[in-house]
Amino acid sequence: METVSLTHTAALARLGHALSDETRTRVLLALREAPAYPADLADALGVSRQVMSNQLACLRGCGLVEAIPDGRRTWYRLADTHLAPALDDLLRLVVTVDPTCCSSDGCTCS
Repeated sequence: METVSLTHTAALARLGHALSDETRTRVLLALREAPAYPADLADALGVSRQVMSNQLACLRGCGLVEAIPDGRRTWYRLADTHLAPALDDLLRLVVTVDPTCCSSDGCTCS
């Protein structure tokens, strides 16, 4: 088993922060399918372009997505090829956890 370093814990904390917001989670899940332009992501997720811009800035700051200039536009993709399979693994894990346990109001598990 690999030794866990402060770098590992910091990276997991950033991922946890990113996944703590439903819109950011939806962005990551969309980008695991294919790179996209912010306007297309905003339309697909039903959020304003300003909200999308803010969420993409957060995800860039966390090091999870990267912006790729394309002429006058910029498209986004996951920053690491390991992230898509990790998200797939997390999705499989989520179905084994009681989805009614925790809500946006906080954890109700006892």
